[in-house]
Amino acid sequence: MEDCIFCKIAEGKIPSDKIYENDNFFSISDANQQIEGHSLVISKKHFETSLDLPTTLGAELLDCIKKTVLKLVDKYEWEGFNIVNNNFECAGQIVKHVHFHILPRKKGGKTPRVY
Repeated sequence: MEDCIFCKIAEGKIPSDKIYENDNFFSISDANQQIEGHSLVISKKHFETSLDLPTTLGAELLDCIKKTVLKLVDKYEWEGFNIVNNNFECAGQIVKHVHFHILPRKKGGKTPRVY
C-alpha cells in the first residue's frame, strides 16, 4: 500500500525507533500517546484488520507483544497493561493496517481511549 504510513515505517522509508522486532512484527511508541508508554505492535506486511492476519502468525504476534511489554514495564513502572485492537472505521480504526495498542496502566491512573 503506497500511502500506508505503517508500510512506510516497516520498509524503512520513515525512520522509527523500534522497541522490538521479529520476522513479521515490530513495535514502536505511538506518535499520539494517550498515556506515557503507549506503544504499537504492527505487522510488517500489510493486512487491513486482524481478520486478514494469518493465524500462523499468532505466535510471532504474541512474541512481539510480550517482548515489548517486558522492555517497557520497568522503564515506566507499569502495574498492568491493556492490549487494544480496533477493526474497521466504526470501531475506531484510523490506520487501515493491522496494529495493536499496548496501554500501560497504574492503579488509580486514567483510563485511556484509543482510536
